[in-house]
Amino acid sequence: MTEAVLANRVGQGVGDLVQRAHRFSDLSDYTCFQRASIRAADLGFFGLISLIGRTVKFEVEGQENWEASSQDGHIPIYTFWHDCIFLSTYYWRQRGIVVMTSQSFDGEYIARFIQRFGYGAARGSSTRGSVGAVIEMIRLMRQRQPAAFTIDGPKGPRHVAKMGAVILAKKTGNPILPFTVTAARCWSFTKSWDSFVIPMPFTRARLEMAQPIFVQSDADEAEMEARRCELQDSLDSLESRGQEWRTGLSKRG
Repeated sequence: MTEAVLANRVGQGVGDLVQRAHRFSDLSDYTCFQRASIRAADLGFFGLISLIGRTVKFEVEGQENWEASSQDGHIPIYTFWHDCIFLSTYYWRQRGIVVMTSQSFDGEYIARFIQRFGYGAARGSSTRGSVGAVIEMIRLMRQRQPAAFTIDGPKGPRHVAKMGAVILAKKTGNPILPFTVTAARCWSFTKSWDSFVIPMPFTRARLEMAQPIFVQSDADEAEMEARRCELQDSLDSLESRGQEWRTGLSKRG
């Protein structure tokens, strides 16, 4: 898609865009079994994250970086790895953050349980796919809604940053805020593509934010790739520090 076409689609009317992002979508296109499964998964994940999340003791590093990303009229583009979804969802709840979700069965129940935590879901249209969701996120940010990306999702490769947050930063002028969350004690599902992590109840967790990354509105492809690499390096560094923190705790017993 060309820059001109993207700009034209973004410029189309927003209507009730914010309300749509924060309300459940219609499930009439799904079978009865699928509708029941979506609702069950939605409530199951909401209950599990709520139950465990309220027992976790968070330690936050880099609060000054969040403040830097929120100055001069800016709002953050929160960016993190897919395996951090559990604790990220709980920590950043009730802030009106919009998250990209896929047009799929899995995407629907994910959209529903995050909406219960006060998030919005940018799905785009069924014909435009992820491009449509990016367009919707641009429009929502222009309505002062913060955004978030699981930057290696939805299917990987694990811990490899994709371009979505960089595109959004370029189009909106808002900074990317990389962060990670590391649980001291957790279960890791190594057979899933992202080694999905569920924290153990009453564990400690370290949430660390890096310096915000800005992308110029006139950035060319080379500059955008440089900013993607900067994002990759930032998240890799945060991940390494989180693992060192966990190892240090385990050695101290």
